Amino acid sequence: MTNTVADLLSDAARAQGADIALVEAASGRSLTWSALDAEVDQVVTGLGEAGLVAGYRVMLVLGNRIEFVTAYLGALRAQLVVVPANPRSTAAELGRMLADCGARLVIADDASVGVVREAVSRGGAAARVVVVGTPGEGELGYGDLVAHGEHPPMPQLDPEATAVLLYTSGTSGPPRGAMLSHRALLANIEQVASVDPPMLTATDVVLGVLPLFHVYGLNAVLGATLHRRAKLVLADTFSPDGTLDLIDDEAISVVPVAPPVFAHWLPMEDLAVRLGAVRLVLSGSAPLPAEVIDRFVGLAKVAVHQGYGLTEAAPVVTSTLCSGHADSGSVGTTIPGIELRLIDEDGAESEPGDPGEIEIRGANLFSGYWPDGADGPDAEGWWRTGDVGLLDDDGDLFLVDRVKELVIVSGFNVYPVEVEEVISAVPGVREVAVIGAPHETTGETVVAYLVIDGEEDAVRAAVAEACTAALARFKQPTEVQVVPALPHTATGKVQKGRLRAAVRRRGPALLAADPS
Repeated sequence: MTNTVADLLSDAARAQGADIALVEAASGRSLTWSALDAEVDQVVTGLGEAGLVAGYRVMLVLGNRIEFVTAYLGALRAQLVVVPANPRSTAAELGRMLADCGARLVIADDASVGVVREAVSRGGAAARVVVVGTPGEGELGYGDLVAHGEHPPMPQLDPEATAVLLYTSGTSGPPRGAMLSHRALLANIEQVASVDPPMLTATDVVLGVLPLFHVYGLNAVLGATLHRRAKLVLADTFSPDGTLDLIDDEAISVVPVAPPVFAHWLPMEDLAVRLGAVRLVLSGSAPLPAEVIDRFVGLAKVAVHQGYGLTEAAPVVTSTLCSGHADSGSVGTTIPGIELRLIDEDGAESEPGDPGEIEIRGANLFSGYWPDGADGPDAEGWWRTGDVGLLDDDGDLFLVDRVKELVIVSGFNVYPVEVEEVISAVPGVREVAVIGAPHETTGETVVAYLVIDGEEDAVRAAVAEACTAALARFKQPTEVQVVPALPHTATGKVQKGRLRAAVRRRGPALLAADPS
């Protein structure tokens, strides 16, 4: 019986144990299904010997490497709660997550352990550090975690138990931990597997360049690959030439990527030749403009399908693979097992042809936000996404806007309030508003509007220094506009719609006077 994502590995090891399951591109290391399953079992034993019991949280601060996969699946098999984190996070960001989730163990590597140590020293609960590399005093090496011997029998698993905490947001506020249960993860894997024609097959070789700490890499790529028993090639970083070389070298046939990849690849020569082994490119995490898809397909001669999803949906909701004749601007129709409807401002279903906020329902939905399940699906199972869409006559979804103020940079979520909190603490900043603006290569970029007291150059320098210290690079503003005043509503709320309009016109003129 399949109770966790890790059980998919056990099934694969029994069926085709001698086949290669996982390849780490940077090192050339690989594991068969049997070897991967055995190492995951050893991690389960090691986690138990480290004193962890069902329900404890384990944070992973690792790049796309074999140890991420073994630690993730081992923790799931041990009925722990996995908290994947961006290894490029700052100590302040990791510290907030550690304090919020109360992780007992943090697994890092040589590239991330410095910032992890700083985060733990700031008061990240009683977290013990495990290093894939050279441990420091009081730390464990990853080899210590891979214990030999049989692990003790696990208690009966509740499918509703939380399997993964992924920090995201249900509103425009600071990141919160979305609680994905074992049920939700497996449900979405099964839903994706029901798509016809299939996204993945057992004969595919899959590119694993989407970060495993992100829900798309974690469940839509790793989870789906385990289910199909396909071969996964892990790449820790994307580079336009290097990734194309990897695709060619490993005869990769399915390429899941984020939209910014296309801007890097469109100017490349011999694109169709270099993608010769590829049968399918999958794009997710942010909308991809129709003209980009059309240009890429024309140059690469390979099918591109995109979809719509969210962390809270584990993540896939729609796919153009489910559309009979999807327009290139569409994100497709719902995959099997998911319902979708549009609602108006009063909560009633939108009239046909009218845009509305997207609501979804399905077994793949999260259980609410950590720790108490707040703001999850309603009593009937529906959850409001905060995204605005339009459905055509064939049921294809077109994304129109966002109710949330979320900014998506290279497929990663940036919450304006988090950036605003950092900037507002800088001396000389009287008021700040952060928005997203279109960007050629990253989809969106962060723009900050400031009202300041004091000398402009000094304030700008202080803002840049504070953001560098407190925020991951993709969250840092790439543009800072100093204006006399911000536009407000009659109730004092900043009118961010006017700021977005100003960015589109690339000028702050309309902000010269505050309409309030």
